[in-house]
Amino acid sequence: MARPAAAKKKAPAEVRKRGAEHAGRKPTPPARPRVARRPRQAEDKRSVILSAALGLFSRYGLHGTSVDQVAARADVSKSNLLYYFANKEELYVSVLRELLHVWLEPLRGFSAEQDPREAIAGYIRRKLVISRDRPDASRLFCLEMIQGAPLLRDELDRELRTLVERKSEVIAEWVRSGRLRPVAPHHLVFGLWALTQHYADFAVQVQAISGRTLQDAAFFEETVDNVQRLVLDGICAPAAVPA
Repeated sequence: MARPAAAKKKAPAEVRKRGAEHAGRKPTPPARPRVARRPRQAEDKRSVILSAALGLFSRYGLHGTSVDQVAARADVSKSNLLYYFANKEELYVSVLRELLHVWLEPLRGFSAEQDPREAIAGYIRRKLVISRDRPDASRLFCLEMIQGAPLLRDELDRELRTLVERKSEVIAEWVRSGRLRPVAPHHLVFGLWALTQHYADFAVQVQAISGRTLQDAAFFEETVDNVQRLVLDGICAPAAVPA
């Protein structure tokens, strides 16, 4: 009597897969790992957006500028811009924070060990460089102050006030040591800001009267020299004359 044919066994999945490969069918390729956005690229794009926003905000203000305008000027899509900044107000505050950092940087270098004449002369030059190279930044900051700093008040109460108080102690030490004539530190700082930022905030007036701007190299050096002498001749103690 003939024996029944053996039941055909089902091949396991791995065997079937290898069989499919041998049959010429390509297996499903593994998913490619997601490549994270390179930090440098993201930072570059963010800087481009901030620069575009600065140019528009300094000219039209917060309410006169739209996200669409900033995106067009930065040459990015609106959705791409909103990837970095949630809304126009956040973008505006980010611009102001960056300006505050740049604006305060020259003041950070003051130390009691420095010669005050050299320190203040260098500070005046650096602030006038900012007024020359970043007039939009100075004008936008001025505009925010005139409006009462509604979006930057917390930053002013923290970073600005803390830094000025620390550097006022340096100025007070210069006075105590006899290297500066008696001067109230806050008023000296206010005066330095006014003298240096005037050339950016009122650039149109400066040009109308003098016919020149800080972009003129000779006028820039003339401005630095005159502002330095106005300040230093007024506050620096005269050098001792040898007996």
